[in-house]
Amino acid sequence: MRQAAAAATGGQQLPAGALYVVATPIGNLADITLRAVHVLGLVDALACEDTRVSGGLMQRLGLHKPLLSLHEHNEERVAAQVVARLQAGERIAYVSDAGTPAVSDPGARLVAAVRAAGLRVLPLPGASSVVTALSAAGDVAAEGFRFLGFLPAKAQARRQALLALRDDATARLHSQVLFEAPHRIEALAEALAEVLPERCLTVCRELTKQFESLHTLAAADLPAWLAADADRRRGEFVLVLHALGQPARRATADDEPAEVDPALAAIEPWLRALLPMLPLKQLAALASGISGLPRNALYTRLLALKAELEADEDDEGEDSGFGD
Repeated sequence: MRQAAAAATGGQQLPAGALYVVATPIGNLADITLRAVHVLGLVDALACEDTRVSGGLMQRLGLHKPLLSLHEHNEERVAAQVVARLQAGERIAYVSDAGTPAVSDPGARLVAAVRAAGLRVLPLPGASSVVTALSAAGDVAAEGFRFLGFLPAKAQARRQALLALRDDATARLHSQVLFEAPHRIEALAEALAEVLPERCLTVCRELTKQFESLHTLAAADLPAWLAADADRRRGEFVLVLHALGQPARRATADDEPAEVDPALAAIEPWLRALLPMLPLKQLAALASGISGLPRNALYTRLLALKAELEADEDDEGEDSGFGD
């Protein structure tokens, strides 16, 4: 493997006196990159979040390097030691327990310290649970994504974070990526069902591992789905809260009349009637099955109808205030 890794890396320069930030597998060892294997075999030492975890990885790769513990509680102090060793001309790699360092795991302070010292930082891309989950979520309405990581553990603070997300006008345009541990997934599910019941969720559990599972459903249905099978509450979770998309612009007197598909116009009255009762994705699927119209076209129209309904409610609220 090391020979193949060296050959694949080719003539790329791997300078001394540099920090190598190396992504490692999030569950499946086969996801290690050849470049990562080559660099881990080349460096003088390995700084790692947990020496037991990284030591096991190195052993499986057939590599042996001095290990330096660098985690959230000692990162600032150990970063200074790493900088000193880099200044002496060593190559040092940093890995977290799994995935890409400095995203949710430690590493950002180390990178900042190395850069502040005028030294080079070379990132080695690889596995990331965030990007892996997004790639399988199929959130066609999203214009980008936000990584939120773990929400607060305390119930009230977690609920406030979700309320802020619900009320953020720009958040509807993006996928929101959350992490959660197995012992808190039920509490998060209850909070999501309460605050954002109509939003679509893709629940990713044990990504890349033997018992990996992915399921998309309405947030309102998540508590019952978890309760139906104890295995669904095991493992590490990545949740993708789907975007609602760009609200339709309200028409003005100067606008040209929009052309409407006659078949879509024919079913619009009952789409409006069912809109308050069902999640948008579910309603689009139902309408597509009944009418034969494309699901994406129906979903786009439902987004526009929802925006019109919300705008009308806002106007009514403004008109109901007391006059002078």
